[in-house]
This record gives sequence, structure tokens and C-alpha cells, in this order.
Amino acid sequence: MSDGAGELLTTSAERASLRWSIYLLLLVISLSALTARIMRVESSDKKHPSPFLSANDRSRWCTIRALVDEGTYAIDDVIFDACGNRVRGWHTIDLVRHKGADGREHYYSSKPTLMPTLFAGVYWTIKQTTGATLKDRTFYVARLMLVVLNVVPLGVALWLLARLVDRTGLRDWGRVFVFACAAFATFATTFAITLNNHLHAIVLVIFTLAAAWPIWRGESAAWWRFALAGFFAALTAANELPALSFFALVAASLALKSPMRTAAAFVPAAALVAVGAFGTNYLAHGSWKTPYAHRKDGPVIATIDAGAAEQLNRGEVAASLRETLAEKTIPHSEEAMVEVRRPGERWSYWDPKSQTRLALVAIAETPSEAGRIEVREWDNWYDYEGSYWTPERLTGVDKGEPSRATYALHTLIGHHGIFSLTPIWLLSFLGIAMWLCSGDRTLQGFAAGVLLLSLVVFAFYLSRPQIDRNYGGMTSGLRWMFWFTPLWLMTMLPAVDWISRSKTGRIVAVVLLAISVFSAHYAAMNPWSHPWLFDYWSGLGWISY
Repeated sequence: MSDGAGELLTTSAERASLRWSIYLLLLVISLSALTARIMRVESSDKKHPSPFLSANDRSRWCTIRALVDEGTYAIDDVIFDACGNRVRGWHTIDLVRHKGADGREHYYSSKPTLMPTLFAGVYWTIKQTTGATLKDRTFYVARLMLVVLNVVPLGVALWLLARLVDRTGLRDWGRVFVFACAAFATFATTFAITLNNHLHAIVLVIFTLAAAWPIWRGESAAWWRFALAGFFAALTAANELPALSFFALVAASLALKSPMRTAAAFVPAAALVAVGAFGTNYLAHGSWKTPYAHRKDGPVIATIDAGAAEQLNRGEVAASLRETLAEKTIPHSEEAMVEVRRPGERWSYWDPKSQTRLALVAIAETPSEAGRIEVREWDNWYDYEGSYWTPERLTGVDKGEPSRATYALHTLIGHHGIFSLTPIWLLSFLGIAMWLCSGDRTLQGFAAGVLLLSLVVFAFYLSRPQIDRNYGGMTSGLRWMFWFTPLWLMTMLPAVDWISRSKTGRIVAVVLLAISVFSAHYAAMNPWSHPWLFDYWSGLGWISY
């Protein structure tokens, strides 16, 4: 080997060493700052302080505490005291109510069950080793769990992402820039101080990429990579339902590489996650469907004459209803009562003795049905006394955006905009275009897949009914799309490599980075707050919700 070649290799090795030193510095700074924030995390309720920042994370903490301390998914004893009063600091609006395995109605978290069930194992370990409980030493246990469950997995994920970025990028400046974005300029670290599904979906996408990327690039076809890709892709979908599209795309792409390994390793690993997700949901709710799917009345079991409406409006159990229940052998007692939901339109029948609840709905859809009242099984788990999830109680952005065009505008370049809050993603879609035009079929396929997923998921949320077009509620960004973070960071590489060739290009990239870092850190102490653009425009009177 010539001296020139030796110098080149030495220089290349030194440059790689320097890059990894920078990655390590950025990683340590990011995780240290994140841990410090977790150690200071506290709700805004000074009378009842807690380390929980919203109804969203409290809902998950309630399940974890109930599982370990009470051995049940029912959270009644967590959110209510012995006198039936709400426990401030623990009560949440993200809950449902339905009959449990004991035949009586209970409250449950509305969140998917798999993640809280797994996390309950961490709480159980802490409780067994230290004696500390979430009830008596809430701050100590919760903060320790956040470090274990959020900081550690995110640190591993960022290290794996650094390996992918370093392997795929072509220029040193571009590689370091992309990793700096990952460490400071996305909402991953923003949401890492609270218990939520979005952070873990981001982490799981990175784990999936780390396992599958060498397969896609033809660098490895190890069976264990297929198994890990299936496991982590399925876990991603279990955390973010729209990520089922990601799971399907990963499965299809790996099947093209090796149908046998996909069937023998990827599928069984994914099936294990599916069993856990559906199994824990059934254990919790006695249903294979998640609580989100229980928002409507159940099947019709009988009809009664509309003449009963007058008695029902007075909260009385109409005679015709009692006769019908007797005919259908449905349990009922003298203690039964009727609750008026909408006078003349909707009522609920409730028998506290048998814990039987039914929906009564007036119908007039066809001449043959006119003048009848349907008696339906109760399946609207979100309909209970004091429920926030009714059209009358919803406030602010939770009411939903009536106009799909306005919703699209604000979710792209408006107050919750993907590109207005985090303009580094402009480079990602430029990078997608560049990889699509490249001669590398693997990179072309990856770019096409990311573009397809982005468009499909965005269109899905745009097509939702008004009540679901709520920008994610009170949150610092469009959280439905956060799980795309690793995919968009990877597609950013070719664009950053290209613009970093000029001083002007680097300046533009740094400006985009600065705005994105500002947006991510604006809500650094509570991600469950509105974005800075939302607050600023509200102050100016440009928007009103």
C-alpha cells in the first residue's frame, strides 16, 4: 500500500473517530438534559402536586398502579377515595366505564393495555426491592420509572440511529447534522418526560430499522434480524394503530427478500406481540376490541312503543319496558331507573341490583320504524355521568376542526404544522425526492415506502370525523405523526449531504435546525401544552378555539 493510500486510510479512520466523539457528546448532553427535566417534572396543580402532566399519562399510571397494588385493571380505587370523591392528581378524563368480570361496573383506562401491563413489571420490581409505592412515594417511583422506561430505551435507540446515519450518510457534516436533529430538534425528547405511547413508537421504529436495514441493503440475512424486525414492527403498531401500515410495509419488503425467513421468523415474533396486545385487552375489558371501538350503542334486542317516551323523560321505567325485559328474561328489579340523555331521543336504563345497563333510542328512519323506541345493549363505554367525551362537554380544539381544508393547512404549515414547527422535515421530503431519483434500488424503495406511508397516514387523519380532527388535543405538536421521526431523519441524509457542500446551504440547514429545536423545547417541561405558534397566534387574535 502506498504512503498516500495509508494517509488516506488514517485520515478516514480519524474522521470516523471524530464523528463518533461528536455523536457521543450530543447523546450525553441530550440524555443528561432529559434526565434533569424528569427529576424536576411536576404538574401545574400546586394544591395537589404530582409528576403526571396530563389526563393522558395519568390514565396509564392508573392502570400500572391498579395492576400492581390491586391486582386488577379496574382503576376505581385509584381515582376515587373511600367516600367516592375524586382523588386529585390521579383522576383522569381518559377513562371508560363498563361491566367487569365480577358482574359490576368499573372504570378503566381507555388506553391500550399492553404497554401499561409491561411497565407494571418495572413498578412491581421497584416496589419489591425498595418498598416504595406509587401511592405513598409518587414522585420517587414515577421519576425513577421514567428514567428506566424513557431515557434508557431512547439512549439505546439514538445510538442505533447514529450507526444507521453514519453508515448511510456520505458527508461528515450531513451525518452530524442529522444526528443533532435526532438529539435535539424533534418531539421525541419533548415527550420523554411523560409516560406516553408516542416516544416508544419512535424508539420501536428505530429498533425495527436497525434490524431490517442490513437485510434491505443485502448486508445480512440472519434469521434473528427477521425475528427482531417482526417483533419491533408489531410493537410499533401496538403503540400507534396507524403504524399497522408500517408493519405491513416492513413485512412485505422482507418477504420479497426472503419469504422463508419472513414466514419462519418475522411472523411468529409479530404473532407473539399480537397475542400480548389482544390478550391483555381481553383480560382488562372482557372484549377483543379496544375501548376506542366501544363508542356506539350495541345490537337491538327489542323495541317498545314510542308512547313510553313521556314516562322515560320523567326518569321512570315505563311499563312497556318492564314487560319487554321480562319477555327477554333480562334481569331487572324495582331499583331500576332511567337516566335521560337527550329528552325524547335517548335514555339509559340502569338496574343497580343486577348491574344491567341498556340504551333506549327513539327511531323514525322509515315509516315502518316510526313511533318506536329501540332497546339496545349498552356498548358506549364513553357515555357515563361526568364524561368529558360528549359533544356538550368538549372544549377548545377537542371539539374538532369543521373544515378539512383548514385542518390540512394547520397540520402542515399552521399552528400544529409538521413543516412550520419542525422545518427540518422539508429537508426530509427533499431527500425522498433525491433518493427516488438515485440509481440505488434499495434507497429508492425505502424513499417510496416512507412517502407512501406519510401520505396514507396523513390522509387517514384528514378523513376522520370532526371530533377526531382535534390536532391531538392540547399537545405541543401533531403527535399522530411523531412516529415518522426516524424515517424522516433517514430520508434527510441525501438532502443534507447535498446542501452542505455550500456555505449558504449550511446556513439554511442551521436556521431550519434552530426553529425546530425551539419548537421542541418550547414545551420542554410539559409536552401536553399548545405549540408556540398556537399560543402566539391566539394572543394576536388570529385563531380562536
